[in-house]
Amino acid sequence: MTVSVVIPHRNRAALLEQALVSLDRQQLSPGVDLDVVVVDNGSSDESLEVAASHGARAVELGRNLGVSRALNVGIAASRGEWVALLNNDVRLAPDWLARLLRAAADHRSWFATGRVYDASRPHLLDGAGDAVCRGGVAWRLGHGKPDSSGSDRVRPTFFPSATASLFRREFFERAGMFDEDFFAYLEDVEVGLRAASLGLAGVYEPQALAWHEGSATAGRWSDAVVGWMTRHQILILAKHYSQAMLLRFGQPVLVAQVLWALMAISRGRAGAWLSGLRSGLADSSQLWRAEVRSGEAALVAALLASESEIAEVQGTCGWDNWWKWYFRLARPRLQAL
Repeated sequence: MTVSVVIPHRNRAALLEQALVSLDRQQLSPGVDLDVVVVDNGSSDESLEVAASHGARAVELGRNLGVSRALNVGIAASRGEWVALLNNDVRLAPDWLARLLRAAADHRSWFATGRVYDASRPHLLDGAGDAVCRGGVAWRLGHGKPDSSGSDRVRPTFFPSATASLFRREFFERAGMFDEDFFAYLEDVEVGLRAASLGLAGVYEPQALAWHEGSATAGRWSDAVVGWMTRHQILILAKHYSQAMLLRFGQPVLVAQVLWALMAISRGRAGAWLSGLRSGLADSSQLWRAEVRSGEAALVAALLASESEIAEVQGTCGWDNWWKWYFRLARPRLQAL
């Protein structure tokens, strides 16, 4: 059996080195081969030499074509029955891959994801799986918090993180590849919404550990990140929320977008937020849909369950202001269509 690992990358060769060293140390069962593919978005440092020194195959795009494009190229170039997606700023525990393979097989899941710690603050979580609220905004469960009671429990999930997750190859044949209109950020959330509507459930395995630098390439709260996040939230709503869903979830959607705007403005990124909003509205003008599609009831049910996870973790670990105000202002949940 072959497991391919796809790493989208641009510069920061030292980060790539750490990720590849952690892959070299993976404790795999006999008969499991590792196929590592580094998709380079036009690096100007020694990244290609680092990839070659660890036996990784490098696919050169020549210039920065975005994360989604790099992921799609890497998946197409990979040859494994399983495909792991890995950020270049992630380090893995030696048994990370073995645990995810076992969890996916045991639970007959389409993908598996594990517990990720903040590399700069290893006592805090980067995320214990992803979740999405009715308002269409995603959160890494437990982000910035100590381990909660829920972070050490195996559970089903519909929202894989491209930070560090393992997929059956057939997942992408069923759900489709990453939307290349999402240059960076939330491309995995968009795929997760497709997976939810198709019933392609995954599993969260808390013993599969990783450590994530977080926005090490793009920078935390940069203009680019805020612009992408704002634009892509609008695209997600346009692609996945029918008129019926918007009527049911209109207040949570409005609350989520207003709170996001206030957060961006408070970080001095009003211009980036406004630019992203304009771009999202313009680029989504042909995407808004009225009809209810097959699988929408499953999607709504997944969003309701996912929002409950957010509330549970927040209640256990302490409320962040954003989520405190979201749950105060969003009206009570409505049942699935």
